[in-house]
Amino acid sequence: MTEEWVNVLFVKLQAKLHAEAERVKSDIPFIPIGGHYRDLMMPGGLCWWCNGFWPGMLWQMNHASGDEIYRTYAAAVDERLVPLLDEPGKLDHDIGFLFILSALAEYNVTGNEAAKNNVIKAADILASRFRRNGGFIEAWNPGTIPGTDTSGMMIADCMMNLSLLYRASEITGNKSYAEIASAHADTAMRYLVRPDGSAAHIARVNPENGELTEYPSGQGFAPESAWSRGQGWILYGFTNAWKHTGKKEYLETAKRSAHYCISALAVNDWLPAVDFRAPQDGRMDSTAGMIIASGLLELADAVKNEELGEHECELYRSAAIKLLKACDEKFDNWSTETDGIVTNGSLRYHDDRMYGASIIYGDYYLTEAVLKLKDLYLSVW
Repeated sequence: MTEEWVNVLFVKLQAKLHAEAERVKSDIPFIPIGGHYRDLMMPGGLCWWCNGFWPGMLWQMNHASGDEIYRTYAAAVDERLVPLLDEPGKLDHDIGFLFILSALAEYNVTGNEAAKNNVIKAADILASRFRRNGGFIEAWNPGTIPGTDTSGMMIADCMMNLSLLYRASEITGNKSYAEIASAHADTAMRYLVRPDGSAAHIARVNPENGELTEYPSGQGFAPESAWSRGQGWILYGFTNAWKHTGKKEYLETAKRSAHYCISALAVNDWLPAVDFRAPQDGRMDSTAGMIIASGLLELADAVKNEELGEHECELYRSAAIKLLKACDEKFDNWSTETDGIVTNGSLRYHDDRMYGASIIYGDYYLTEAVLKLKDLYLSVW
């Protein structure tokens, strides 16, 4: 029954993304307006952290289907993003989201030497944000968030960006990239992830000695709550870190986060609240659901050869499928006449702007999840 459902979902995904590719081409979308994407709608322009997700979907679909329309437009978007590498002052820790899903995906598919060099340039920029005495990658540049002092902040999202450093280390043989990534993961494990598997979104760390100074408010309900998208970044990011390093503590951290997510989802009909530890007001974030689902599938793959692997693999895989099915029934828009698939996204708990929209990273992680279930996934993280 599950196999039949996955096959139907894959057919719908192919039809939807092919229609979008023909409309969107090398534009860089974020959310649909009036049912359709437009180019670079956010104030950050090319620097906006989400601009890698569209080429990421295109590379995934090119890998899965061999259809050249995806490769043509993905390469064109990648070319648009390359000039950012000459303006590092405009970039932050999310350079990983930009160039893992563009340059690194292109390199994985094509072996293009220029794409490889762009991966290394991007990794150098990310590595430059590492505060060695503090043991963390600083998230944002001064002034990024008006009225907020962002100095010393590390955030859950950066766990996903670490893959840029791990991959650069594998490509070049330079261990320093991986050492930086693991140092940040160690600090995140110490300060962001709680014993019950829930996670803080932001920690402020003293860059001189690595001491925790505070937990600022983030994108969840409160500093002590559990913003669901942040849970997804932690679950998926520590799974990636384990796959690159084999460090058992990373796998155990990913499992704790997974179990927390599964418990929170199971009591809510497998629908993802914006924050798992907030008043139950019905606010949902489909993007968190898609990230968690793809992360659970990645974790299922990671544990399959471990002790108790067969049992745990089934636990994580079945939870991912329940989550995907619940969100598909409630949120997915498969009309090929309009853009965007997974509706009901959320930017942050205390922000109604764009609430309910289809957000590009929700669609990207849905694409990942479907392709993982079909054994057609292009491994990028």
